[in-house]
Amino acid sequence: MRRLSLVALALLLAGCQSTEVQQAKPSLQIPAQWREAVGPSSSAEGFWWRNFHDVALNRYVDQALRYNSDVLTARERVNEYQARLNAADSALWPTLSAELGGTRSRSQSAATGLPTHNTLWRGSLTASYDVDLWGANRRTSDAAQASLEAQRAAAAAADLTVASSVASGYLTLLALDEQLRVTEETLKAWDEAFRLAKRQYETGYTSRLELMQTDSERRATRAQIPPLQHQIASQENALSVLLGVNPGAVARGGDINMLTPLALPGQLPSTLLNRRPDIVQAERTLVAADASLAAQRARLLPSINLTASGSLQDDTLAGLLDNPLRLWSIGGSILAPLLNRETLNAGVDVAMSQRNQALYSYESTVRNAFREVNDSLDAIRRYREQMTELQGQVDVAQETLRIAQNRYSNGYSSFLDVLDAQRTLFSAELNLAQVKNNLLQAQIDLYRSLGGGWGGLATS
Repeated sequence: MRRLSLVALALLLAGCQSTEVQQAKPSLQIPAQWREAVGPSSSAEGFWWRNFHDVALNRYVDQALRYNSDVLTARERVNEYQARLNAADSALWPTLSAELGGTRSRSQSAATGLPTHNTLWRGSLTASYDVDLWGANRRTSDAAQASLEAQRAAAAAADLTVASSVASGYLTLLALDEQLRVTEETLKAWDEAFRLAKRQYETGYTSRLELMQTDSERRATRAQIPPLQHQIASQENALSVLLGVNPGAVARGGDINMLTPLALPGQLPSTLLNRRPDIVQAERTLVAADASLAAQRARLLPSINLTASGSLQDDTLAGLLDNPLRLWSIGGSILAPLLNRETLNAGVDVAMSQRNQALYSYESTVRNAFREVNDSLDAIRRYREQMTELQGQVDVAQETLRIAQNRYSNGYSSFLDVLDAQRTLFSAELNLAQVKNNLLQAQIDLYRSLGGGWGGLATS
């Protein structure tokens, strides 16, 4: 009865838990639909970037997923957490250790006075098992398993981020190429206009003012080429690093005019976010925190350990191996926390705070995911509208320039009309190239926000 009373006292003391840190309550509400008028589950597109139909882009993304440092680091982190799980699982099984030792001694015989030499071999075998009565070891293993799943999701997130970054960088490079092409074509037009103005000035047909105006526009256009070339070189260097190679030139598979903005599906259900790797990672991190909290609470309770050991010794190694164990023992122990209760309760408080942080992080991740999707959907719609208007402006500006040049050649208008028309066309073509890149970038953002596209849904 006295022993039972001691055990009951230990359980009572150990069961007292700290109330310093309270468990946070979830506050996340999942919206039923997006703000846009889009939005059945569909499978993720593992190779969504191929929908742009650019051979070079496909090759670069595949290369980055093999050699990018961030991707390789994330995959190695998965290996690390797999090893952590193996270590946590080992606590669920008994431990067994063996020891073998030998001594060689020299002594003097009391009877003869002569030295004698003796060899003594000793061997022992010890087994120990921590009885997981309250599930502390099991919950620790569960936490390690959830952490491993979180790291696998993080590796998938790294793949998605790198693929998106490569696609975004490559399309930006094509957009810069287009802006450089437009600038160089405009410069050719100004060079031709300057030659014409110079010839007309030399023949006395026009004034020197028109010659200077043409030369000014020509030089202003030429001055925009070096910054564009620098941006292209910088973009190539950044893309090379993403690919896991040294900075250098990057080959193109085509130009931005060959890329057609993709059609959105008729519906984009919010359940598509279930496949976002960062949401999966945050969810599994929360599961791991819950399991760690349960393990810390279990450590407030007494633990039971079973042990068994055996040993023998012999004058010869062969005899040591042949003989059975001569000495053995089997026993067990109960360890109840008494005076270190505050330390254990502090561990529970730490685990509770970490669990609350994981909950807040999960809710923030989900809300941010909905924001990113809504932003991308709105950007796609707005950029499409803008691109339609800019394309119309380019068409009008081209016709305006043609009319202005004809009127000037026939003497019906001044050269200022030609200057204005050429400036308008140049600006519109640059804006069109930039806005088309913005539209393609918004579609890449939508791919990333949805965790890898919207495969399997009907488009509209």
